[in-house]
Amino acid sequence: MNKNKHLVFDERYVIEHSLNKNMSFKAIGKQILKDCTTVSKEVKAHIIFEKKGAPYRPFNDCLNRKHCFHYGDICLACERHKNRNKCSACGHCTTSCSDYSKEECPKLSKAPYVCNGCDLLNSCTLEKRFYKALSAQKEYELVRSESRSGFNLCEDELKQLDSVISPLLKNGQSIHHILANNQDKISCCEKTAYIYADSGLFSARNIDMPRKVRFKPRKKKSVPLKVDKSCRIGRTYDDYKLYRMNNPSLPVTELDSVEGIKGGSVLLTIHFVLPKLQLAFLREANDSKSVTDIFDHLYELLGFDNFTKLFPLCLADNGTEFSDPFGIEVDSDGVIRSRVFYCDPSSPGQKGACENNHEFIRRIIPKFTDLGQYAQAEINLMMDHINSYGRPELGDKSPYEMFEFYYGKEILDLLGIHKIPANEIILKPELLKHK
Repeated sequence: MNKNKHLVFDERYVIEHSLNKNMSFKAIGKQILKDCTTVSKEVKAHIIFEKKGAPYRPFNDCLNRKHCFHYGDICLACERHKNRNKCSACGHCTTSCSDYSKEECPKLSKAPYVCNGCDLLNSCTLEKRFYKALSAQKEYELVRSESRSGFNLCEDELKQLDSVISPLLKNGQSIHHILANNQDKISCCEKTAYIYADSGLFSARNIDMPRKVRFKPRKKKSVPLKVDKSCRIGRTYDDYKLYRMNNPSLPVTELDSVEGIKGGSVLLTIHFVLPKLQLAFLREANDSKSVTDIFDHLYELLGFDNFTKLFPLCLADNGTEFSDPFGIEVDSDGVIRSRVFYCDPSSPGQKGACENNHEFIRRIIPKFTDLGQYAQAEINLMMDHINSYGRPELGDKSPYEMFEFYYGKEILDLLGIHKIPANEIILKPELLKHK
């Protein structure tokens, strides 16, 4: 048996096709010269879940579907309500029904743990689990690449280290002295702490270490925080285009960030492509938690119906602030409320509408301006002026007027967006100058 070697795509291809032929893990292991436990771990690590039914039978995994007594009374807007058809023949209302209870296939609790090669595949309406070689290889490559880049440090760990180290550095202490007297609070070694400081991860800087700034530093590329790139599997720009092709009527919302000074406060911008209206939210740091907190606030403010109407499809770049797509897509009860996709790396033109609208923000807040000096109320005032400005591509209508046409004034009032008279609009820094 080959040991201590990673599986390659050809071996994964053999696993997939052998599973389709109902071969055991032991037989598959002999084919690729691996132990059967290696095959088992590979399959369980790369299972793909698919909610799809069978030919002429929609997806429905309710335990009570075979003796369901509901006839179109779950979703009043459903066509089946008018025809008085049985809800179990639909499958779209399962999560809304109080009698819903998920049925798990007993075959999936034992080897091979997937539906590949199952005799009942063409008649089963339960949630499917598959092993697919191509998807498994892509996921493996992403995890391998991610494990070799960036810092293996989460945001909570960084905040804890920063809260201990930075105040003492600013008091003139050295990192060596800090670590020697705070071993119970600091989980990294001295060299690692210096690397973090050099890369700008702490609020304290090298200039706070007098001895260190005497020496000319070597030119090094700043290493970003590690991002779990596996969250982008199934959310690439190609996946986005395919999803748009299958759902052409869904409106698109583009997400981005506007920086002031490095390490300072940041704006999260949410751009509604169709009406060209943009929201901006002030954040103290450019982290993923602040982004998900804003979406949770909007969800609580708007309610499920309005939120899903405005944010059914979100397109973001590859920044670390958008590295938690699940926090945007799913609410606290596990209900799916949106879908998030990512642009290709270094391709801002794929969400050009949002990037172009940032030009209006830069007219009022130039680059390298500290955003921390502003309050959210001032940011809202700025966006009111921008959203009230007429656009030639909208027939000289403003984004405010177009948004009102598409979604109604009630949602504008909920979001706290106001219309500024055309002759009173100011798109210069004087709008936010502090007196």
